[in-house]
Amino acid sequence: MRHWKGFERGMGIGGWLTNYKRFNVLSREQQLKLTIGDFEHFASYITERDVAYISSLGMDHIRLGIDQLVVEEEEGKYRSEIMEHIDRFVGWCEKYGLGIVLNMHKAIGNYCDIKEDVGLLDDEGLQRRFISFWKYFESHYAQKPEIVFELLNEALDVPKEKWNALMRRTVEAIRAMNPTRRIIIGSTVWNSPDKLCELDYYENDENIGYTFHIYAPNEFTHQRGVLQQPQCFYNRDMPYPGDIDRYRDFMKTVWGRADAYEQYDRMDKRFMADRLEPAFEFHRQHPDAFLWCGEFGTIRHAKMEWREAWMRDVISLLKEHDVPYSVWNYLSTPNDGNRFSLVDDDRREILSEEMARIIRGEV
Repeated sequence: MRHWKGFERGMGIGGWLTNYKRFNVLSREQQLKLTIGDFEHFASYITERDVAYISSLGMDHIRLGIDQLVVEEEEGKYRSEIMEHIDRFVGWCEKYGLGIVLNMHKAIGNYCDIKEDVGLLDDEGLQRRFISFWKYFESHYAQKPEIVFELLNEALDVPKEKWNALMRRTVEAIRAMNPTRRIIIGSTVWNSPDKLCELDYYENDENIGYTFHIYAPNEFTHQRGVLQQPQCFYNRDMPYPGDIDRYRDFMKTVWGRADAYEQYDRMDKRFMADRLEPAFEFHRQHPDAFLWCGEFGTIRHAKMEWREAWMRDVISLLKEHDVPYSVWNYLSTPNDGNRFSLVDDDRREILSEEMARIIRGEV
């Protein structure tokens, strides 16, 4: 299996240049505007201390989420002050020996939090801006070949043909500037493992990697989440490992059926293995490809022992199948409706030593 040196176990950073406020509570005209408070947040939220601490936890890379809106003031015009923040972050990572994945977390036309009038894959102008964004980053970081570009976080439930076409156009644009930049492409339907098989495979380019996310069972990882209608409505603790009847009751109460869990006796590692199997099959089919689980985690208010148990099962399965990973998320702002933070949001220290051991891969 192909590995990229320095990209075995990572930590995602959201809440800084992405997920910095709750877009779904804003009016349509406010959603794509930045305020003075936003810029003050961008200038102060993540510091060198945070990067040093992530390194001290034993992580070897950071996945940094960046919204197109934050960097791009308008088509072809990029905010120098934001790029200075990112440049400083890159310097801190280099100082502490951490690899870097720059991830466009939310593109205009592909937000997971809000419904947009025009989708990225249905508008040529938005696609042109998307490609130009990455050409700009390639130009800006031409002397930083070690930085990895993850083209987009969690493409929505979109046609695979349109998604593959945009990814190919973007790769070709970057390749015209840099034939060896490492690039990561994710599956559709919010990076679902079972959609990896629908991606175009770049068999002649060893510097293309592929990624997926895992948040199953969603009833557990997003339990009582304020941004998810089913979890908000059900409003109940969901243990892991857990009694399967509680998960069946969730399905019956919310969806009027429970057939998704008929074959299970308990919500545990067996269920997680089944959900991850499509990714492992992709790995078996493409042993020369770099496959990376770029995001997984649990909502902050789930009990710590449940969070630890779930994270332990996921990471042990990934390690059993030789798949590197990046956990989500370092810390969260109060505005983040899905607070998945692994450190205390005030003290900025890991929530438990057992969790630190687990995310290092000591499972």
